[in-house]
Order: sequence, then C-alpha cells, then structure tokens
Amino acid sequence: MAWTLVNALLGLLAISQAAEAAAAGERPGQQQHQHVISSAGSSSLAGTDVRKALKKAEIIPTVIDDFTPGLLLTAKWSSSNHASLGNTLKPKKLQGPPSITLHAQAPSLSSSWTCRLDKKSTNIIITLTDPDAPSRDDPKWSEFCHWIAVLSKKASSIHTSSDDEAACGEEGVVVVESGKADLDEVMEYKPPGPPEKTGKHRYVFLAFVPANGTTEKLYPSKPSDRKHWGYEVDDDSKDKETKGVREWAEENGLVPVAANFIYAENEEQ
Repeated sequence: MAWTLVNALLGLLAISQAAEAAAAGERPGQQQHQHVISSAGSSSLAGTDVRKALKKAEIIPTVIDDFTPGLLLTAKWSSSNHASLGNTLKPKKLQGPPSITLHAQAPSLSSSWTCRLDKKSTNIIITLTDPDAPSRDDPKWSEFCHWIAVLSKKASSIHTSSDDEAACGEEGVVVVESGKADLDEVMEYKPPGPPEKTGKHRYVFLAFVPANGTTEKLYPSKPSDRKHWGYEVDDDSKDKETKGVREWAEENGLVPVAANFIYAENEEQ
C-alpha cells in the first residue's frame, strides 16, 4: 500500500511539472516553475526557503530551471558532514558516496508521521554536479559530473509511527532512506576535489523522477565524459558556454523533485 502511494505521489509530481512546462510552451526538462524541498534534517523549512537559497546561490537558473518542491533531500557522509543548503564542508570528508534520504511531507501534519516502503524502488535518480569547474570565475569545464545513481529496490524507509499503512500513507510523511549500497551507480561517484586557488565550488545534488510517471525500471544514459556531462562545448569560447545536468535530464525525460547543495574548496587559496 505505502509503495503504491509513493509511486502515485512521484507520478503526480512528474506529470504536474510536465503539464506546467507544456502550458508555458517549454520542453519537459525546462519548466518555468520548479523548486525544491530540502533537507531531512531541516524538515521545518518551507519550499520557498529552499528555493530562495538556490536562487541566492545562483543554482537557479544556472544549473536547473525554477521548479516546485515535492521532496526533502539530505545527503549525508557522516553524522557531522551532511548537505544543508550551502554549508561548507572539507573535501577530505567527502571521499565516499553519501547516503541519501528523501522525505515526502504532508505540510498540514506532524513530521513524526512516516510510512514504511517495504524495500521497494521509487524510481528516483540522484545526481551531483559542479557548475564551478575549474572555478566559478572561469567555468570552462562546467558542468562537471560527479555522480549519477538510481535508487535501487533495496532502498527503504526505516521510520514508522503507525501500524496502519493506509492511514499513514494518506496522512503521513513518506520516507525513502538509502544507504550507499542502495544506489545503483550510472556514473561512479567522484569525490569533490576543487583545484588550488579556485575558491569555493558549489556541489549540487538533484533528485529526478520520470516526466511520464512510469514505474518501470530506469536506464538513464551515462555521459561520455564528466566534463560538460559529455556534451560538446567550446572550452575556449568567450561566451563561457556550459552544459550539464539540465540537458542530461531533458534528454532522459526526467524532471527534478528535490535538491540540496554544499560548498567545498581546496585548502590552498
């Protein structure tokens, strides 16, 4: 029951965002109004708060188009190292892939309500991209793909406050919590490694679902290169053209439902 409700929720999110894009005369991957809810550790945040943070950091519209939030996203490397809408972490603390937590919250209810997903996949893709490669002032390699992973069928929520799955699913908070082994990597995780004297880099997590709401297993394409996500770009162009996760998501028929980000920099500045 909970699994069916989760897929229904994600499908509705994807279809509604695609409909918004169509109404605005845009392609499915380029919605006029998209946004994010983050993070599981800050569930009191409103979607507008997260959207403001993304805009302030110029992630919207540099990395992704403006979009409507549907999920809370947390990326956690350890108990003291996790993404929290622009906190700064040391690269040496980010060497392994993080665990990912996604919350679908019913705004009018207590965040203590959660539903068990019985180890089912929710057709979610997680990406990590760096728009500041090799630096924010000279993003000639932007964007740089650090990670693409598909939530596997092993992933599940582990929190519950009700034995009544139907009531929980209708009224509660659905949680997907995946450990490092619960993500099938399309592009192997490459830890952030900002070069010397290039300042702080933004490392942006995005969660995507299929625009058509399918529950079939996803097989997203693997970029041919990490630089520019494999797209052809003239690195010497004065226009500083960048390509990355936005183009890749559109190519794969995906729409964003959550985001988070951190800053990291080399110790030598």
